Amino acid sequence: MNKIEAIIKPFKLDEVKEGLNALGVQGMTVTEVKGFGRQKGHVELYRGAEYDIAFIPKVKIEVVVADAMVDKVVATIMEKAKTGKIGDGKIFIMKLEEIIRIRTGERGEIAI
Repeated sequence: MNKIEAIIKPFKLDEVKEGLNALGVQGMTVTEVKGFGRQKGHVELYRGAEYDIAFIPKVKIEVVVADAMVDKVVATIMEKAKTGKIGDGKIFIMKLEEIIRIRTGERGEIAI
């Protein structure tokens, strides 16, 4: 079992969600986040004054999938979130030891 976290541009969320739904991913958590990577923010002009925007708005998607689904999920996120421009985001993959569904007490892949 793996947890996949993807930091993407907010306007790509619907495309990624639809792609993951088509794969059969049953649940996801989405969080609005702010941060920066190599682009180190940017400068915006507002009413004639320049403002340094250090933290760029992004969306973090978290999904938990079986080992067999990892490559398909990662490929779908990459395909749907890519614009080809700086700031497209990152994908993080982590192994999970255990998953427990609180309501039923089910453990492991059945709890996903």
